[in-house]
Amino acid sequence: MAGVTQSVDEQTALVSWKMDGGNFELELAQLLPDQTRAFFLARGFSKKIANTIATGCIMQTIGRNSAEKGVQGAVDVDLKHWRMLHEGAESPIKLKEQWDREWLSGEVSDTARLAFRWATFPTQQNFAPGDFGWGMTSFGLVPGERFDLKVVWSVAGVEKEAWIRRIQCAEER
Repeated sequence: MAGVTQSVDEQTALVSWKMDGGNFELELAQLLPDQTRAFFLARGFSKKIANTIATGCIMQTIGRNSAEKGVQGAVDVDLKHWRMLHEGAESPIKLKEQWDREWLSGEVSDTARLAFRWATFPTQQNFAPGDFGWGMTSFGLVPGERFDLKVVWSVAGVEKEAWIRRIQCAEER
């Protein structure tokens, strides 16, 4: 069973959740809508689209295979298998590919699309022992909403899962 801890940054009052699933560690940290809005405006997104992204419950996500290098046990993560539980309904999280499909041709420049792809957590990722990676994930909810997240990963081909409960999307400040 994975353990989950919650902490609050003393300076920003932003909340983060850390899951320890054995060799796989995951951290989700709130990002303020204004932080996200500014980030995407600086990368060429229109105000409208930057605002839509920013108010879609964006979290900084850090994944890590905590096994020592040289130890067998790669961790595979596929966000397509993660599920949110919000107001009694289970749904997938909002993947970067879904965002990309929503933007009309010419509405978002190729450069901005590339920046979005690089800034977001990979949909599929393999972590060798000692590897880590990070990026933004989107949950498609409005600021302040709460949800539970089922995290799914596999170690050496064996699927594992854990729930992170009562995650809250950052509110506008």
